[in-house]
Amino acid sequence: MLLKVTNVQKGSFGEEMGFEKGDALVAFNDYPITDILDYMYYDAQSVFSVKVLTKNGEEVVLDIDKDEEDSFGLTFEDDGLQMRTCHNDCIFCFVRQMPKGMRESLYVKDDDYRQSFLCGNFVTLTNVSDEEIERIIRLKLSPIYVSVHTMNGELRKKMLNNRFADKITSQLERLSAGGIDIHAQIVLVKGVNDGVELNHTINSLYEIKGVKTVAVVPCGITRFREDLYPIEDFTRQEALNVIYQVKHLNLANGGDLVALADEFYFKSGVELPPYESYGDFWQVENGIGMSVKFERDVNEIIALSEKPLLEPGRYLTVCGTSVYKFMSEIVKKVESACEGVEIKLVPVENDFFGHTVNCTGLLTGGDIIKALEKYKGLYDTLLIPNPCLMQFADLFLDGVNLAQLEEALNMKVKRARID
Repeated sequence: MLLKVTNVQKGSFGEEMGFEKGDALVAFNDYPITDILDYMYYDAQSVFSVKVLTKNGEEVVLDIDKDEEDSFGLTFEDDGLQMRTCHNDCIFCFVRQMPKGMRESLYVKDDDYRQSFLCGNFVTLTNVSDEEIERIIRLKLSPIYVSVHTMNGELRKKMLNNRFADKITSQLERLSAGGIDIHAQIVLVKGVNDGVELNHTINSLYEIKGVKTVAVVPCGITRFREDLYPIEDFTRQEALNVIYQVKHLNLANGGDLVALADEFYFKSGVELPPYESYGDFWQVENGIGMSVKFERDVNEIIALSEKPLLEPGRYLTVCGTSVYKFMSEIVKKVESACEGVEIKLVPVENDFFGHTVNCTGLLTGGDIIKALEKYKGLYDTLLIPNPCLMQFADLFLDGVNLAQLEEALNMKVKRARID
C-alpha cells in the first residue's frame, strides 16, 4: 500500500523535509507500508529510513535523524484500515443471535488486530499470519485484546469452528516474548469450556508473562438461537461455583490476573469485589468492574461537584433487570444529594432479545416504551442510561430514537451520562 499525502502541516518536520501534496510513502526501513500504523510508529521514532514516491514519479529513500517529538505532520488520502472481518463461526456468537432488519453495522463481525490496538476490540488471532505477529511486535502494537476462550487447542477449534484456532498458545507466547501486553477474555459456555477446562485455561494463561488481565464473561443468550448450538444459561448456584472457582485459581497462582463479569455476582447474589481489586480497569468495557466504577464515579461527582447532579423535579429512569438492586442504592444516593429531586427507577424486561439478556446496555427503545406506558405524562424527565444508545447518535439498537420516546411517553427525554 502507498500512503498518499493530501496535506503537509505548516512548520512540521515534513515541511522541512520537503514533502508535498501528492507524494506517497512506500516503506519504512525497507518494510513495505501496510497501513497508517506504520506511519504512526515511525513518526514517533528518531532514526530510520523512508522510501518516498514523489508526485513526479521519482522514487527516493530519505535517511531520517530527528527528535522523537518532531512529527512529519502529514495527512493521507487513505489510512488503509479497512475492517478485517471474522472468519470464525463461534458456537456462542452474539451476532448470529440477532433478529433480521436491524442496522447493517450490527451484523459486522470484526476480527482486526489493528482495531484491537487502537480501540480495544477483541480478536481471535485466527486470521493473523506469522508475518503479522512479527509486525505487531515490530510496531509495538501493545496492548492487544484477545478472545482466548480456551487454551485447549482441539476444543478451541470446535468452539470457533475454525481449524486454525488451535495456535493460540504459541501465538500468545510469541507476542509475550516480543514485549506485547495481552488482555484476554474467556466467554464461558456452560458445559463446554467451564469446569476442568476453565482450570486448564486459567492456569495456562498464568504461565504467559505478557498476559496482564483475564476476563471471564458469561455467554450472551438471546431468544433467536434457532438451529444454533444448544447453550443454557448459568443458574444462580452455577454462577456462585464459577466465582469460587476463579477465586481459588487466583489464590493458587498467587495473583489476581482473572476477574469476573459483574453479571456473575448479580446472578449469584454475591457482593461485588471492592473497587481496588480491579486495578486500572483495563476490561471495564467488557463488564469487568463496570458497576463499582460507576458507583465510585457517582460518589466522587456528588462529593466534588459545586452544583447538584440534577435540578429539582420528578425523574424516571430505567435499568436492566440484573442490576436493579444495585442501581436502586445509587438512585437513593443521588436523591439524597439533590434537594427537591425524586427518581423512579424501573427495571425493564428485555422482550426484544429475550429475558436471558438482562443488562442495561442491550435495552431497546421499544421495550422501554412498553415498560413505561403506565408512567406516561407522570414525570418531568426520563433519563436514558448512556450505554443504551449509540456512541455518537441518540439511537437504540432497535432503531428507536429519543425523539420517538418523547412522543410516545409524553415527557422530556435526556441521555444520562456522568462524564
